[in-house]
Amino acid sequence: MKTMKILVACVILLLFSQATLAQDTKIGVLNALQALFNSDAAKVVQEELEQEFAGDEARAGELTAQLTKLREDYQQNSAVMTQEQIRRMNSNAQDLQVQLQLINERVQKALQEKNQQFLESMQQQLAAAVTDVVAEGGYDLILNSDATPYFAPVLDITAKVTAKLNEKAQAAN
Repeated sequence: MKTMKILVACVILLLFSQATLAQDTKIGVLNALQALFNSDAAKVVQEELEQEFAGDEARAGELTAQLTKLREDYQQNSAVMTQEQIRRMNSNAQDLQVQLQLINERVQKALQEKNQQFLESMQQQLAAAVTDVVAEGGYDLILNSDATPYFAPVLDITAKVTAKLNEKAQAAN
């Protein structure tokens, strides 16, 4: 009986000590993609992409304007147009739409590739920034924000990680 009391007391003491330890656990929540894509390095890549695709963007704008003009012309003149004129106008519109779609697909594919390259090139820097933020903040646990249905905004360390990425990039330059 005495052994049972000692065992129960030890279990209660163990549970109490674990509860106390759990109360001291410091938790952070991180959106790693947001931290990366808000960084200064991402802004530089974004500017490069804008310059690289400026021609495609201008061409897409021209094609869109031509399509708009064709639609307006059709709406205004369809009552007096011959079947041949309507067929030619539809054919021209389809050609413009195909060109616009090809430009959009090419740009989307290039953007996906550039984003993937950026993510791969930044993995080590991100890991180092997270490690530094964890060490400086004394965090015991970091959760992925996408896998966390709810968290208080005070737990979000995304901005801290972005700041650390920027700080490390400036130090490297």
